[in-house]
Amino acid sequence: MGESKRVAIVTGAGSGVGKYSALALLEDGFSVVLAGRRLEALESTVADAGPVGASTLTVPTNVGDPEAVSALFRKTMERFGRLDLLFNNAGSGAPAIPLEDLTYAQWKTVVDVNLTGAFLCTQEAFRIMKSQDPMGGRIINNGSISATTPRPNSAPYTSTKHAMTGLTKSTSLDGRKYHIACGQIDIGNAATPMTERMTQGVMQAHGAVEVEPRMDVKDVARAVVYMANLPLEANVLFMTIMATNMPFVGRG
Repeated sequence: MGESKRVAIVTGAGSGVGKYSALALLEDGFSVVLAGRRLEALESTVADAGPVGASTLTVPTNVGDPEAVSALFRKTMERFGRLDLLFNNAGSGAPAIPLEDLTYAQWKTVVDVNLTGAFLCTQEAFRIMKSQDPMGGRIINNGSISATTPRPNSAPYTSTKHAMTGLTKSTSLDGRKYHIACGQIDIGNAATPMTERMTQGVMQAHGAVEVEPRMDVKDVARAVVYMANLPLEANVLFMTIMATNMPFVGRG
C-alpha cells in the first residue's frame, strides 16, 4: 500500500453496482474498504480484483446498526489512516406487493438500510474528513431512478430514495465548511442480479408487464469513478445514468 493512495469505502460491495464500482476504483488506484452483509460476497469481489485486490479491506457490516458502522470506519482508519471517498451504495427493497399489505417490519428494514444506513455512514465520514489533513473528502450517494419516479408497489424503496435526495442536499450544504463534496448518482436498469427479472418482464404503471432494456453495470462504475476523481472544488450534485430506452421519461 502506497501512503499516497486515496482511500474509499464502498457499502454493498459484494454484488452489483457496489462490486463493480469497487473494482473500478481499485483499478483507478484507490485503496478500497469493502462493506456488506456477507463476507463471502466481499471476498468474491476481492478475488475478482486480481492483483489490485491487495489494496482492499473487507468488513462485514450491517449499515443499519450504529455500532457496526462505527466499527467499519474505525477499522478503515486503523488500516489506512484517512478517508477520501464514501460511496453510500447499500440498498434493500421490500416485496412488490400492494402498499396496504406491507408489514411494519418490511417497511422498517428498507428504511434502516437505505436511509438510516446512509446517514450513519455519512456522519462517521464527516467526523473523519473534517479532522484529517488535508481536510475534506467526497461522498457519493446511490439514489436510483426511484429517487425521482416510482415503480408500482414500491413505497418503501421509493420513499427512502426520495429521502436520499434530501440527504444529498443537506450533506452537500453542511459539508461545505469542511471541504466535503457530496453528489448523487441515480441509476436506471444496470444489468445486475437485482434487475435480472427485467429480462422476463416487469409491471408497468399502466398495468402491463413488459421487458425493459438494461445497460452494462461497468458503465455505471465508470461514472462513479468520474465523480470520485473530480477535485473537491468541483462536484456532480446529481447524475442520472440509465439504459437509453428504459421507460422512464415517457408517460406511465
